[in-house]
This record gives sequence, C-alpha cells and structure tokens, in this order.
Amino acid sequence: MLARLSPTRRLVIASLLMTAGSGAFATCSAIYFTRVGGLTLTEMGLGLTIACALGLVVGVPLGHLADRRGPQRVAVVLVALNGVAASGYLLVRGFPVFVLMACLFTAAQRGSRAAQQALIARLVGGDEVVRTQARVRSMNNVGIGVGAAGASIALQIGTATAFSAVIIVNALGFFASAAMLATLPPVPPAPDSPPDEPRWAVFRDGPFAVFTALGAVLALHTVLLEIVLPLWITRYTHASTALVTVLFVLNTVSVVLFQVRIGVRVTTMPSAVRAFRWSGVALCAACGVFAASAGGSPLVSSLLLVLAGALHVGGELLVSAASWHITFSLAPAGKQGQYQGFAMTGYATAMMLAPTLLTVLVVQGGPPGWLVLGGAFLLSVLPAGAVVAWAERTRRTQAVPQPADPAGTTHDRADEVAPQNSADAR
Repeated sequence: MLARLSPTRRLVIASLLMTAGSGAFATCSAIYFTRVGGLTLTEMGLGLTIACALGLVVGVPLGHLADRRGPQRVAVVLVALNGVAASGYLLVRGFPVFVLMACLFTAAQRGSRAAQQALIARLVGGDEVVRTQARVRSMNNVGIGVGAAGASIALQIGTATAFSAVIIVNALGFFASAAMLATLPPVPPAPDSPPDEPRWAVFRDGPFAVFTALGAVLALHTVLLEIVLPLWITRYTHASTALVTVLFVLNTVSVVLFQVRIGVRVTTMPSAVRAFRWSGVALCAACGVFAASAGGSPLVSSLLLVLAGALHVGGELLVSAASWHITFSLAPAGKQGQYQGFAMTGYATAMMLAPTLLTVLVVQGGPPGWLVLGGAFLLSVLPAGAVVAWAERTRRTQAVPQPADPAGTTHDRADEVAPQNSADAR
C-alpha cells in the first residue's frame, strides 16, 4: 500500500498523523499543566511566551539547515524531535521543566515546518506546490477535529492518567509522522550559493520582509475564533454561546471542503496578488458584520455572526492560497528553507501578539475595535501588488519551484512518464 502512495499523499498523511495528536493535546493542555503539572496560569503563560520568543529566532537557521542538508532528512529529524519534546511533557511537575520542554517543542516545531515547506517545494514543485499545501491544510483541519473529539473522552474522565494518555498519543503522532516522511524520496541538499551571494539572503531581502509583515497583519485573524469571539458573543450579543461551536464547525468544514478548490485557482502571481487583496476585503467585511452583531435580538445577532463567520473563513482561504504562491515564488532556488522559516517567523510574531492585542482592541474596545481591526486588514493588502512588483524587480523572474529528482536536478511535470491518478489531479 505504501509503495502505491504518491509523495503528495504521503505528505498529507504525515500531516494528518501530526495534527490529530496536536488537536487532542491542545484541547487538554491547559488543564493538564495546571492540574497535573502544578503550574499556575501565570507560569504557563510566561513559559509559553519564552518558548514563542525562542521560536522567533530559530525558524530561519533551521530552515537554512534544511537547504544545506536536505529538507527531507532535516524534516524527519525535527518532527521526531517534536515527538521527544511532546513526550517530555509527561515529566512536567513545575515551571523549570515546563519551560525546557516548551522551548524544545517550539524550536523543533518551527524548524520542522520550515523544512517541510522546503520539502514540498523541492519534492513536488510547479503548480502542485499550492495544491499540495491546500491538501495539507485541509487534512490538518480534519486531524485537529478528530483529535479534539477524542480528547473530549479524556476531559470527561478528568484523571491524570487520562491526560497522560493524550500526551502519549500526541507524541506517537509525531513519531508516526516522522516515519511517514522518511518514506519519501530523498531530496538532495541545494547547491552551494555563489561566493558573492550572502549566506543569509532573506535578511537582506527588503520586499520579502515587507510582504511578510503584511501577511503578519492578516494573520491576526487566526485567533479570532479561539479567543476573541467567545468573549465577544458572551459580552456584547444576545446570541447563544452555542454559536461559538457553530462558527468553529463552519470554519473547519469550509477549510476541508474549499481550501483545495481555491488553491488550484491561484496559479500565477497576478492571481495570487488578487486573492491576497480580496482576502483583506473579506476580513474587513467580516469585522464590520461582527461589530454589527452587538445588541439586537438573539436571532439577528446569530444571523450576523454566521454571516461574519462565512466572510472570515472566505478571507482565510484566500490569504492562505495567495501567501503560499507568493512566498514560494519569491524564494530563490536553494533557499526555500530559510525563506519559509522567515515567512513563518512573521506568522509566529502575530500569534504571540494577537491574544493580548485583540483582547484589548476588540473585547475591551467594543464595536469600534472591530472597525479598527477591519481597517488594518484592508490597509495591509492594498500595497501587495507594489511589493510583489518590487520583489520581482530585485531578482530574476522565476516560476514556482520545480521538483528535484534524486540526482538533484529539476524537471517539468510534462516530462513525467506516468500521470497522477484522478484523485491527485483533483
């Protein structure tokens, strides 16, 4: 069976194995660390902040390591190291061990994601890059949903043994994912850069840094469902708190059903720029509708929240597809790892700042806060075309990276002897 699986399907399965365990752990982690690990909420928040700060600085170096040593090999090692760190949470009985394990886990996670991005670029290549990313993201949502549903059993039991079982499942998911990645065709390291090129080229790439900053602003939308909306619904609307679950389901199902369909339509740089702009428009509109849901009857508030949730996930689908195409296309050949690591550093920065920033802006600021956030989304997409044009002027125009064969050369998909089956074509 494994021999019949295409590299794309193996990548998708590896992602499913990883995220199913992560979804289960995320559901139980706060309770486990405070009830079993002996942490206060302040200690847990501080420890995660320290780990996130470390994650900001390791993405580019580990991505560069993937370029120099081969993305498949580095991805396997780092995903397995994620499993080691995940199992290390079983040892947490105080703050020092928690910080150590959280830092190890976050560093391995940031590096493995950069390596996997570089692996997709080198292994799949061409128009399949965005399609594969879309499939992986769709399956991620399936895995998270399945894991969260399974974790509900541990929450009902509520014992230390039940929570420890979730941690073990999470660790095993990482180990199984690493084993699946190890079955992929080996991808050779990128060729050495010419002596006159800087080693850390991404730090001197102004337009890529600006685009990463624009993407980081849009990435603030990611925490809306998890943190902002539950508080917003209970404090400012007359809608039932069950709407929180409805919006989660709407978002998850939409990503599973439509991410690939949208991704396959973003095949050129102009289409990616358009999708990026429309994502800002959709997210801005969602913020306006969320603001309008304050007060009013329960029915009106509920309808507005569902409409805003649909606009929100629409913007999320568009910005994902657009960002994949733009960041992969602008990364020079042989430097996908460090460039993807840098792009994810922007995302990680947004995730670190978003909970506090959006709680103050929206939950404490009320409807005007939504309008400010919507304006920020809209303003962040307006210069996208100019930034991409600036980036293209500073480098040789290149297509989305082509796949590498075992000898390290690239080839066009038209040169392949056997076409993919119909399921992969979809």
